[in-house]
Amino acid sequence: MTTVNQAEKLILAQLKDYGTESLPFEQTPGRVLAEPIKADRDLPPFNRVTMDGIAVSYLAITNGITTFKIKATQAAGDEPAAINQPNECIEIMTGAVLPASVDTVIRYEDVDINGGLATLKVVDIRQGQNLHLQGADKKQGAILASVGQMVTPAIISLAASVGKADLSVKKMPRVVIISSGDELVPVNQIPSLYQIRASNSYTIQAVLQQHALRPDIIHIPDDPEVTRQQIQHCLQNYDVLLLSGGISMGKFDYIPQALEDSAVEKVFHKVAQRPGKPFWFGRHGNGAVVFAFPGNPVATFMCVHKYFLNWLRAVLGLPEQAPMYAVLDKDFQFLPELQYFLQVKLQSNPQGQLVALPIEGNGSGDFANLADTDAFLELPLEKSDFKKGEVFKVLKF
Repeated sequence: MTTVNQAEKLILAQLKDYGTESLPFEQTPGRVLAEPIKADRDLPPFNRVTMDGIAVSYLAITNGITTFKIKATQAAGDEPAAINQPNECIEIMTGAVLPASVDTVIRYEDVDINGGLATLKVVDIRQGQNLHLQGADKKQGAILASVGQMVTPAIISLAASVGKADLSVKKMPRVVIISSGDELVPVNQIPSLYQIRASNSYTIQAVLQQHALRPDIIHIPDDPEVTRQQIQHCLQNYDVLLLSGGISMGKFDYIPQALEDSAVEKVFHKVAQRPGKPFWFGRHGNGAVVFAFPGNPVATFMCVHKYFLNWLRAVLGLPEQAPMYAVLDKDFQFLPELQYFLQVKLQSNPQGQLVALPIEGNGSGDFANLADTDAFLELPLEKSDFKKGEVFKVLKF
């Protein structure tokens, strides 16, 4: 049987470059840059005032002048004013450009203003204080964000600041989520006693939407010919097929045969893990890949996070995420020789450690238990007794 590590390596061997596209910058959060963002001018682009107050020539301070006549008032965005005499000042606001005739800003708290005059209340004044000098952050042409970085709110701010109304980003693969089975009914219908509402597809969709993917969803009834036609259609129109259910040994599990009939090569089937042991992965000659997850909700949820999202990061050229570890909060035993993904609630203790509290449910069909947890603790298959205080890798969701 394929181990978890082997499955990860086999999946990551199936990478493809899907190209690039240009999008309005406000539509790119979560996408990956395919071009650098450069400063179109110095940052800041001028000597910028950082405090409301008065702007003076420091030479006047050294000559003992302590009272200044307010020559003008200048707000952010105004053209710079000017003084003509050493005993003059400009009342100036945060964000304004510093006029060439002055070089020091004294905040309002340190002056008394009365009758058009500003009198100093302090003697500790430094030349150039309360200024953000032109080019202090970045010079014109400097790279502010590099190719391969994920677009975050901070990068959106950079793009807006340098006038990049459109950004070149890496294309996302076209993804379809496929459910199957006559036991599933739409969410807005009342199921019979022998039916359930379809939920796995929407769970996967919600996970993918958090990663800037907008997958389509289709449902296939328990019909071998319809199954084959739908699988072949999806292979021609999508880059990734994410299937939930229908891959076991049941009499009405038609998907494995449909995949075989559609020339999808099986890379592996069954992984030494729980939940998600029946996980199936394959590839088509046109480059499409197929992730066929078990139908149990917890198994599907775990496999999407463990396998598909890691594959997606690699496809987009994002760096491998540094592993996270947590301390097991109580003894736990798991007997089968399988790598166990234990549902846990993460907390921190006074020593600054990340602690994993097991929240045991009723197996991989207990999707309600997911709402009370926020991670899986990866327990290795080489052992069956896990002690409080031992440290294991965390798959956070």
